[in-house]
Amino acid sequence: MAVFHVLLNWASQALVFLVFLLFVAFLGYCLYIKHIHMKYDHIPGPPRDSFFFGHTATFWRIMNNDENIYDKSVEWAKIYGPVYKIYILHYVILGVNCPEATKEILMSSKYPKDSFYKRLSNLFGQRFLGNGLVTARDHKQWYKQRRIMDPAFSSLYLRGLMDTFNDRAEKLMSKLTDIADSKAETHMLNLLNRVTLDVIAKVAFGVDLDLLNNSSPFPKAIEACLKGLLYYARDPLFQFKPKNRSFINEVREACRLLRKTGAKWIHERKTAMENGEDVPKDILSQIIKSAGQEENMTKEDEEFMLDNFVTFFIAGQETTANLLAFCTMELARHPHVLEKVRQEVDDVIGMKQDISYDDLGRLIYLSQVLKETLRIYPTAPGTSRELPEDMVIAGIHIPGGCSCLFNPYVTGRLEKFFKDPLTFDPDRFHPDAPKPYYCYYPFALGPHSCLGQNFAQMEAKVVMAKLLQRFDFTLVPGQSFDILDTGTLRPKSGVLCSVRHRNH
Repeated sequence: MAVFHVLLNWASQALVFLVFLLFVAFLGYCLYIKHIHMKYDHIPGPPRDSFFFGHTATFWRIMNNDENIYDKSVEWAKIYGPVYKIYILHYVILGVNCPEATKEILMSSKYPKDSFYKRLSNLFGQRFLGNGLVTARDHKQWYKQRRIMDPAFSSLYLRGLMDTFNDRAEKLMSKLTDIADSKAETHMLNLLNRVTLDVIAKVAFGVDLDLLNNSSPFPKAIEACLKGLLYYARDPLFQFKPKNRSFINEVREACRLLRKTGAKWIHERKTAMENGEDVPKDILSQIIKSAGQEENMTKEDEEFMLDNFVTFFIAGQETTANLLAFCTMELARHPHVLEKVRQEVDDVIGMKQDISYDDLGRLIYLSQVLKETLRIYPTAPGTSRELPEDMVIAGIHIPGGCSCLFNPYVTGRLEKFFKDPLTFDPDRFHPDAPKPYYCYYPFALGPHSCLGQNFAQMEAKVVMAKLLQRFDFTLVPGQSFDILDTGTLRPKSGVLCSVRHRNH
């Protein structure tokens, strides 16, 4: 019994000591937060919700209400100016809408991607984008990947994709013909998601999915991953809440599906290459080639190939589909713009079925329409960089060690950069109009700008030109024009349209 009392006494003392250590650690962390806040408190910004969690509660409220967090960023930019601060625990994030700072930081390789990109590597413990082109933070490692991938996005290679762009767009036109014949209504976003996924599967990985006629788990898996990414990146406590367990398992399974599919397609292509078969010089071949630069292939190298597979599979379709859906929505809302762009398509394309690469260069007003769509609705709404050293932004001294968030959604909606910013006006991008100075960057800027931006714009032009050539479309009354934030931005309504054959 005496031994039991001694052990109980030791246990009690140990517990008291542990509580004391936790208290000291908590107090030390609070002092550290205070120290960080004091360094940045001279920078304007919204009042934080709490000392400890900073502005986290604001983000939670916005996400729980299915609101668009970037509208809050626009509001803060209008109130607090070209640079403002927000806090999350001890992390400091600066919203930057100063063109000079945007040019300095995004156009240079000396400002690395910040820690946010580490969170894209894994989703709830399941490897997602890993260490691919989007997430690689080491410049040398990123540059090696970019250099190897560049040939798959050269103008020569892109010219060779026109047959596939035309073929997949024709499948969409066939589907729309059936819809028009039946006088049914359709969600354009759903159809556009399927056709852009068809395109990326074919031109990047040599696989025919035919998603407009076949069911597939891929669209749902991509949507689950992006939604999971949204919560994983913005809510540090999301994965610890029991009510979210089912959704988290769904996201993990979606990640596994994409990576398992990638492993299968990579294996099939590698086998073909080893057997001396002719293979296309596409993204998949480049992914295999990049891994082949290693002298001894390791398990990590195999994972590296899958990282880039998932990166291109998702990035290559989601944002383009959303761009096309927003464009359709805005054209239906602005008949005078619709008539003007349709006239250009008639003049350039006429009644022919196959659109050539040279035709795309003559669709100047359609380019303006797509650029204006991306100004108001940049489907990939932001990028961020780490500030390793002190600098001055808009006359304000900024201590190094924080993250800078650059958001084209914000700059595209500020009056100081674009007159009547919420007015859809493609003439802003007329060839003779003044070029926006580092306030319009839907594909980011500088060395880390989107590798597939020309690919996306070509694909969007082909699909949009064929749609305008053959169909009239009107929005079904009563739907919302709100924006849904799912990691990328998409029309909340899905763009519900009535589609009819054009009377030429």
